[in-house]
Amino acid sequence: MTDPVSIDGIRALFPGIAAGAVERERNRVLPHLEIRDLAHAGLGAVRLPREEGGAGLSWEETTGLLIDLAAADSSIVQALRGHFTLVDDALETFALRRHRTPAAVAQAEHVLRFAAERRLAGNAWTEPGAGGTATTATPAERDGVAGYLLSGTKYYTTGSIFADWADVTARHAETGEALDVVAPLTPAAGAPEGSVAISDDWSGFGQRQTGSGTARFDDVFVPAGQVKPFAERIGYQTGLYQQFLLTVHAGIAQGVVDDLGVAVRNRTRNYSHANTELVRDDPQILQVAGELEAAAFTARTLALRTARLLDTAIDVERAGWSDRPEKAAAPAHILAFETATAKAQVALSGIVPQAATKLFDALSASATETGLSLDRHWRNARTVANHNPWIFKARQLGDLLVNGNQPLLVWDVGVNKGAGHA
Repeated sequence: MTDPVSIDGIRALFPGIAAGAVERERNRVLPHLEIRDLAHAGLGAVRLPREEGGAGLSWEETTGLLIDLAAADSSIVQALRGHFTLVDDALETFALRRHRTPAAVAQAEHVLRFAAERRLAGNAWTEPGAGGTATTATPAERDGVAGYLLSGTKYYTTGSIFADWADVTARHAETGEALDVVAPLTPAAGAPEGSVAISDDWSGFGQRQTGSGTARFDDVFVPAGQVKPFAERIGYQTGLYQQFLLTVHAGIAQGVVDDLGVAVRNRTRNYSHANTELVRDDPQILQVAGELEAAAFTARTLALRTARLLDTAIDVERAGWSDRPEKAAAPAHILAFETATAKAQVALSGIVPQAATKLFDALSASATETGLSLDRHWRNARTVANHNPWIFKARQLGDLLVNGNQPLLVWDVGVNKGAGHA
């Protein structure tokens, strides 16, 4: 049995991660070592019960921890969102196992086992072109019992380059059923030959160390116990993915505040028409500092609030299942969490990039030096805001408010032949 996770031990890694963040940004160095150290310290297991080698953290507690990590390096937290979502799916599947298929329970046991062993999973859902779960690459059934062979190309495979496993969307080659596949990224001993190639070819201007590149699977053998119907995924998964982006935004906002504090406190040069001799005493500069502190407070508060709603949704899910054989569509507790993440997303997509811009209002031209990489905060915040476009979320929130139409909770991206109906 692995020892329970020490949160203090995880937090002890944050200062070192922050110290190297600018150099990694400047030189496009992926945080392999940093993520390895966090994994060994048990970050990927904090949601597991203590008796299973975890820390037993709620989502509110987990979010607070991850915000502080994102303040040190926002890319690392985004790189881990596929792992945390897969682990939560396994936790809920196992908690409700008498209502789940044997395939779902087997996959959950596998995920919880490797999470307890402090190994990580990445994500491989999105595809070029048509994409989406309806047209995704398919695993060919190997022999009907032993497992599947998985082939296909995935984009935006966030975190997989750091991981041992990848959570892959696929379709059954014969039946067309949408599948959720936990695929190995290195072949097991004695497994049939196959290959996985992951490239760090994400070319966005922000969040460049997330490992969100291309993954190519070529006849990768996946045991049957690691494959389940996609329909058995947790009902709050899209909200949980968004919860991670809220957490990243909150961390970026805190990073802005941290960098501003250091820069203003240490600045000795000032303008002749400034209000005070020292920049740190100038009331106009202090006003900007206060505005940024308020933005960071808002971002953290919203992320923690949505996390609390997630904890409530999970509690209600577990209690409700014991009283009914079938799960109702879009129950109120899941809708409350999903809509809360949408509201927070709409707000933070404006607040955090604006804060990253206002940072420069408190500093001088020297703050734009590329060696400082202070622009990374805006680039990262703007990139995070471009995920799951907030304008569509705002429209859905308005439609819910005015017309009572529930938003689409489980969605994907690809060639959209049904535009206007979601």
